Order: sequence, then structure tokens, then C-alpha cells
Amino acid sequence: MSLKLHTLALSITALASAQGATTASPNAPGERVLHNETAYIPPQCYTKTRDAAGDVHNPCYVCHTESRRPNFINDGDLQLAYSLPHPATDNPWTNLFRDRSDAIAQVSDDEMLAYLREDNYTDAVGRIIPADRLFQPLAAWDFNGDGHWQGFIPDAVFDFDDEGFDHDRDGVHTGWRAFAYHPFPGTFWPTNGSTGDVLIRLPAVFRKATDGHDDLAVYKINLAIVEAMVREADVPIAPTDETTLGGTDLDKDGRIGTASIVRYDWAPLKGRHMTYVGAAAQAQRQGRIHLAAGLYPEGTEFLHTVRYIDPMADGRPRLSARIKEVRYARKDQWLNYGLLEARAAKEAKEKSDFPDRSRFIRGNIEHGVRNGQGWTYAGLIEDANGALRPQSFEELAHCVGCHGGIGATTDSSFALPRKLPAGTFRDGWYHWSQQAETLIADRVREDGKGEYALYLEENGAGDEFRSNDEVRARFFDVTSTPRADALSRLQTDIGTLLEPSRERALQLNKAYLSIVREQSFDRGRIPTMQPLETVYRRVDDRDVTGVAEPVRGR
Repeated sequence: MSLKLHTLALSITALASAQGATTASPNAPGERVLHNETAYIPPQCYTKTRDAAGDVHNPCYVCHTESRRPNFINDGDLQLAYSLPHPATDNPWTNLFRDRSDAIAQVSDDEMLAYLREDNYTDAVGRIIPADRLFQPLAAWDFNGDGHWQGFIPDAVFDFDDEGFDHDRDGVHTGWRAFAYHPFPGTFWPTNGSTGDVLIRLPAVFRKATDGHDDLAVYKINLAIVEAMVREADVPIAPTDETTLGGTDLDKDGRIGTASIVRYDWAPLKGRHMTYVGAAAQAQRQGRIHLAAGLYPEGTEFLHTVRYIDPMADGRPRLSARIKEVRYARKDQWLNYGLLEARAAKEAKEKSDFPDRSRFIRGNIEHGVRNGQGWTYAGLIEDANGALRPQSFEELAHCVGCHGGIGATTDSSFALPRKLPAGTFRDGWYHWSQQAETLIADRVREDGKGEYALYLEENGAGDEFRSNDEVRARFFDVTSTPRADALSRLQTDIGTLLEPSRERALQLNKAYLSIVREQSFDRGRIPTMQPLETVYRRVDDRDVTGVAEPVRGR
């Protein structure tokens, strides 16, 4: 079940030695080598897919699957065997085997609630705390030693209007827009330890009319066009006068009038093209920005915060004020289909020729890490006192496995194709903090099946490690067979699956807090309460999972 990631000829340790890098303690902020050479392979890839009774569980298919162009990874075969490089034989994620009962017991409920309800991102007057901190970086964070932080500085304020747009303290749009989405199956469900959100921002040229002035209507249409391109589907919009957009035929009806849909109709080899609007259309014609199905334009940014679970008085879990992590992605380079396919083929050959070499990760703490497919990743994480700090090189390396190394992604990303569609609350353009008390239905796969229901059936559990007893009690009978009535409820309300009880939420919060206080993220950041027996401590690359046939992830 490992990630099908392939490597360059030099190992990270050998290269760092050649560059004169020094050895420091694991997880040191300015570290230049990886103590865990395969930090990009996540803990889930060490799951024992056979249980004690010999039954097979397959959580692997949601990540490792037949991909859709321009993702050419096609790693559905990794559902069948543990294809780990030699350095990954011993499971480095030792936090999975820790008993945190004592640590959990030492934190009272009131202490935990007070901690997670304290905002560590913005102060009382709306200033962004980690941004102020980064303007005067500690020496350990200053990778190039120039006395200035040149990396990611957060600028989202999390002050959203009714359309999901973020505003700064002066009421000016920051360009960020929040959207609601179906959390990826397994670890990203709140019942398994964290809440979260996602924001997208397109470059300034997408937010301007042809005369160069900021135009929110233009920006909304360009976001709809990007959504149509990555989903490869029509996207409904508010009635829009096409004459105000330079005469762009958004609905492809052959005339310029009022459009209520962005029609997806892109087949350039057959002479069918699509274009952005406003200043972005001019930039596209000049070759400064690009458009293709399944790809975001260069300059696209994503912001994803990971948060504690706040068990509110009404019994419904919410995002905490405190942030565990700020994860940031920026598309710095446009790679067309041919280049992406060539890189995937090169990696496949290197994996075949040198199966025991680990992947070479480019980057550092200050400038982020690159995934080889045009994207750079950076982030912040809590220090031992709960303040947000830059993630170390090794902590950042954890990002590039899932983002760019599996068949399930769309242009190395997950979220926008999973956005709640038009017709749902605010057409899906809102932050979870603005969520109305409306039910969200299970996401429908391409084969017509409910995504979450199928995950429970294929995996036989609500998480990769089969450790979530609440989901087991809600959705499975005493013989571990999925209950049809519980699965059917997902057709109208996924909250019955995603939302943990107050007791479980607090225990998961406390388990994660102990990791924060230890600063042991390099040994795993998934909150677990008891040592897991469903995870291998050591994996032989010849081991098979027991899965007979790969399951399509879409």
C-alpha cells in the first residue's frame, strides 16, 4: 500500500553529506537532511490489511487507483502489495505504537477546551500572529542566513462574506475564497481526529477586468471556469451578461446573451476551446497563463488549516479557534500533458530499475518543498507552547507523497473536485464556520455509488487503522457486516459518520496535544489513544495485501 513514488539516483543523506550538511537532532527547525528518509510515505501505508481472522480490508483504493489524465501515475497495483523501498522497511511512525492514556488523563476537559478555543492565528485587533512572528525570523528558520524570512507568510484573515470571500482588517478582499467539500475518506474525517478547511486564490490577473481594475464579478466567473476545468463538468453560475465579459460565450450556445452556466466543452484537437475572462483572457492569449482540463493555472494557491475538534454545547463538533497546522500550496510552474506524462514515465522506470532508492525531496524550511509537478508546499505547525512555527524540512517532506505521488489527485490536489456543488447551501462557496444547519449527502461516485458508503464496505471500518470504535458501533453489526440502514442514512446526512461524540473528540484532542508538547511530529502526527495492533512495525516489500482486484477510487 505504499505510495508509488520514484526516486532520483542520489539518496538524500548522501547528497546532504556531499554538501557539508551537519547532523542535528530529529525535527530540528533548520535541519537540512531527512532522518526519516521516506518521510513522504504516510503511516497509513503500513496498515495490516488482513485482520486476525484473515479477512481483508482495503482502505488503499481511495489513494492508489487508476488515474485520470493529466495524472499519469496509475498506481492501482499498490492496492495489491506493499511496494516499499528498503529504507522504509521499518515503520518510522512510532507514535502509532504509543500508549497515551496517562497523557490524556493528565489534561482536564476544561483545560483542553480552553486551549483549543484560544486563537493562535489572529490577535484581538485582527493581526495575523504568525505573520508578525515571521517578519522577525529566528536564526534556525533563516535557511539562507540573510536575516529575512523569504518563505510563505500567511495573509488570510478568515473574515468571510456571504460568498466565501475573505476580507482584511480594512474590508478589502484578500483574494482568498473558502469552499465546502466532502472530506477525503478516512483520516480527514473529523471523527478520526481533526477538523479543517480549504481556501483557494487565483493570481491577481484573474481578479481584474480588461481595463485592469479589480472586478469581483470577473473573479467569480474565472473561479467557475477553473472549477469546470478541474472537474471536467458544467458549472452553474448566477445569470451573467456575456457582453460585460468581452463577449465570451460562457454557455457555448452560439450567441452572446445571458449565461447561467459555464459549459465545459474543451477538445482543442477538435477545435473546441475555452478561455478565461477579463484581464486573464488577455494573459491567456499572450501565453502568460494557460488552461487545460484537469490542471490549475500557474499561480494558483491553496490554504488548508487543520484544527482541533470543538465539541460545542449543542453537541455538534465545530472547527476550533486554535489551528494545528496551516498548509499552503502554490503552483509555480506550468507543465503540459506531455511533460507530466514524461516525468511519470521517468519515475516509473527509475522505480523499476532502482526499487530500493528513496525519493529525493527538493526544498528547505524557508522556501518550502517541491513535488516535481509544478507545485511548492509550505506550512506552519504548533510549537511546544502552541504558537505556530514554520514546519521543518522533514515535516514538509511529509506533504509531497500524497500531493503528487498517487493516482487519486487532480493536478496534485484533492479539494476543489470535491467541492459541494451548485444547488447546495451557497452553492458550496462558504467557510465551515458559516455552515447552516443543513444536511450534506454522501458524494456520488462515477459508478453511482455513495463514496463514504463504499469506503465502509471495502474497508470494513471508518479509518485506515480500524481503530474507530464509534464508527464500528454505528455502522457495523456484531459480525462486522455493514448495517444497511446506517449506510442508507448517508444518502442524506454524512454527519452520522463524520461527527464524533464529545467524549471521543476530547480524547483525540488530548492525544494530539501530547504530540505537540513532545514536538514528535517526525514520528507521526495522527492522534491515537492506544497502541495500534493493526499496523506493521516492519514490512517486507514482498508482502501482499490480500486484495484480489484493485477497486477504482472514483
